Amino acid sequence: MTTDDVLAGVGPRLRRIRKEREVTLAALSEKTGISVSTLSRLESGLRKPSLELLLPIAQAHRVPLDELVGAPPVDDPRVRAEPIVRGGRTHWPLTRQPGGLQAFKVLEPRRRQEPDPRTHEGYEWLYVLSGRLRIVLGEHDVVLSAGEAAEFDTRVPHWFGSTGEGPVEFLSLFGPQGERMHVRARPSRRAKGD
Repeated sequence: MTTDDVLAGVGPRLRRIRKEREVTLAALSEKTGISVSTLSRLESGLRKPSLELLLPIAQAHRVPLDELVGAPPVDDPRVRAEPIVRGGRTHWPLTRQPGGLQAFKVLEPRRRQEPDPRTHEGYEWLYVLSGRLRIVLGEHDVVLSAGEAAEFDTRVPHWFGSTGEGPVEFLSLFGPQGERMHVRARPSRRAKGD
């Protein structure tokens, strides 16, 4: 959820809370010292909410500031992380415990790539949600379709990506060692004359 999404939800929430308490704009204005027109513009979304405006409103309604801005409770189990784009691939974090098991939903766009196998400590598990995922693992070169999974020791040179026929969406799970830098399994090709 972006900051703009959060701010857009404040006005309707202010109006709902005020109406649930059967408080008029005039009465709220008297309690907070904020003009009726400013309160009205806040509720309709025509005025951007600020801390200076929201604090007195929260105090007048006797609610936590979080309730006015719609912040999830601290014990909310939902993972709300922004997607990460790396090398054209989009990763949505599904876990939020650094140093523990990591899970990502990954979208690989339709593109043909030359496999570039890497190695690192750990173990990885992949599950294809949609599309077709090409996996190069040691001497193996296989394609997984939706509903298929693969698991492997990441010390074996490996690479995975789209088959080039279309995008692929998959889940990727790995232990803390998988967060470490990947090491090329073979030297990169050098141009002649290097």
